[in-house]
Amino acid sequence: MDNYFHSGVSVTPHRGDLLISEPFLPDPNFERTVVLICENNQDGSIGFILNKPSMVNLGDVFEEFDYFQKKLLVGGPVQQESMHFLHRSVLDIDDGTKIGEGIYWGGNFEQMKILMQDRRVDPSDVIYFLGYSGWAPGQLEEELSENSWIVSPNATAAQVFDLDPELLWREALKGMGGRYRMFANYPTDPRLN
Repeated sequence: MDNYFHSGVSVTPHRGDLLISEPFLPDPNFERTVVLICENNQDGSIGFILNKPSMVNLGDVFEEFDYFQKKLLVGGPVQQESMHFLHRSVLDIDDGTKIGEGIYWGGNFEQMKILMQDRRVDPSDVIYFLGYSGWAPGQLEEELSENSWIVSPNATAAQVFDLDPELLWREALKGMGGRYRMFANYPTDPRLN
């Protein structure tokens, strides 16, 4: 897999790429996060943080889904009152946007609710988010020029759905190999080194 670290060269992440925050990114919204890019075009960029659990389960928000004991993730600091979802291709839902192999964003939520009410959705096949991560046109490219992000192309369904969110940042870096394995072991507070 071709992985790269932005270092002053113009790099544009594409739909399905992962943004891995550099070890000492000072923004508390994105500290040690992994963001799946779902859209990046002339209008800006949209993605979802894959490793920032909220304090609530979907069943806390929708009583009819009380069996769904999986934490909602904080997708980012934008419109945290909105809900979004990613799902595997095994779910037959209209109007989803293909993000990568086996990874879909959104789609017909009424169909999703029916599948969930019938308990035909395995919690491991869907992730719900509160809010999203968004960048205005040129903003993400500026952050990349400041080396705030490590870009890993072509996220896999296993990375998105199967890895424990608590381990994702470290595992994503380790999976890139080379110097990135070293980044994965950096302490949260560099003064502790």
